[in-house]
Amino acid sequence: MTTAERRHRIASGSAATALRDALVELRIGRGDEVIVPSFGPSAPADAVRLAGAVPVFADIDPRTFCLDPEAVAAGVTSRTAAILPVSVFGHPAPLARLGELADRRALALVAAEESAEDVGEVARRRAHARFLDSALTKVIVPFVEPGAHHLYHQYTVRVPGNGRPDRDTFARALAMRGVKATVSVPVPVHRMPAHRSETFLPHTEMVAGDALSLPVHPAITQRELTHIAGACNALGGLL
Repeated sequence: MTTAERRHRIASGSAATALRDALVELRIGRGDEVIVPSFGPSAPADAVRLAGAVPVFADIDPRTFCLDPEAVAAGVTSRTAAILPVSVFGHPAPLARLGELADRRALALVAAEESAEDVGEVARRRAHARFLDSALTKVIVPFVEPGAHHLYHQYTVRVPGNGRPDRDTFARALAMRGVKATVSVPVPVHRMPAHRSETFLPHTEMVAGDALSLPVHPAITQRELTHIAGACNALGGLL
């Protein structure tokens, strides 16, 4: 594939088949490498394998949970054909910086099209997130890159302590207090059997061990949000 043929693509969705189709359209396949994240859904890596190429995992920015452009740049080789970033928990991937990198290195950039959402629901999730941002004191609240528009599909905090054991203990203690928190990425993609890699991704491993998603769905009440914040703050000193 020549430099002139390298272009950016917006896939028609975030499913593996849609991402694969975008790669195939760019004639990316056997012999090519595509840089993907390990923290998040397996769809990007699945799509690369479906296209016949090889997924190469790059580390994340531990604040946004999205691909770190510097880590991506470090992973580029002579076989790299594309970068395939995704938004994580509603925080957009750094497409501008990745696009500049792709242009400099003559790579394709394939990104998933964000689905249209009810404006009111997004506004309510953002309002819930703002309340939790101000009320939580014992966990690390989500970071939003300046200028980014976070959709808060998940409100994912980080639990200070010793990683997974403390995070899981924290989640169980919240459950006993009626707060249903979830571990959205229990296993990084590069540790899954289908994509196992010996790549060392310190930030991915760290965040997978201490991240926990709290409820911010549009139907949640202010009383419930206050209870969530109180339960988290009361537990913080126990870890």
